[in-house]
Amino acid sequence: MTNANTKTNAVIECILSRSAAKYYDRAATLSDDQIRELVQIGTTAPTSFHLQNWRFIAVRTPEAKARLSPIAWNQPAIKDAAVTFIICGQLVDTSVIPDRLAPVVEAGIMPAAVVPEWENPARELYMAFPQRRRDEAVRTATFGAATMIYAARALGLGSTPMIGFDADAVHREFGLAQDEVPVLLLSVGAERPGNWPQKPRRPLAEVLDLI
Repeated sequence: MTNANTKTNAVIECILSRSAAKYYDRAATLSDDQIRELVQIGTTAPTSFHLQNWRFIAVRTPEAKARLSPIAWNQPAIKDAAVTFIICGQLVDTSVIPDRLAPVVEAGIMPAAVVPEWENPARELYMAFPQRRRDEAVRTATFGAATMIYAARALGLGSTPMIGFDADAVHREFGLAQDEVPVLLLSVGAERPGNWPQKPRRPLAEVLDLI
């Protein structure tokens, strides 16, 4: 249930009105600058220890879409939407933390002396645990994709997150690095009429425990 204040909040209204798009205007395109803007917004999502362990491959040309479509179950959004992002998470490598934190230190947000206080516990948390490194790659990519989904909605665009693809084939076809995991695909573009509104969700009583 929402109250009057919630309904007048533009961010919350954007979230509450979003739904996965099925139908796209195939004639509508996004400029490279618009694609960059979406990814820039996506990279403001949280990441563990400021690792920023993600990469975004923007499949936007007809040729690239033709390469992706058959290894993504020929889902219509791949060819119909302006762009489909291959959202990649990177296996955690804590040795990059000093470089990732250097701009934070330069901006005066973090004292340089604090950097080892982040790197050392992160190394202990992740580097001896392969599954934990992979789990964090998936979390990071998902946070970035979710942020892009709502940014797209705020910009008047539809989006479709998809997990229907051959991960190994995507890895080979698009030259992913050994430490990169293709977590999901995210199509974005101008919608055409016929898409459903947001579907009702399970009651809060079934999903929330107040302790």
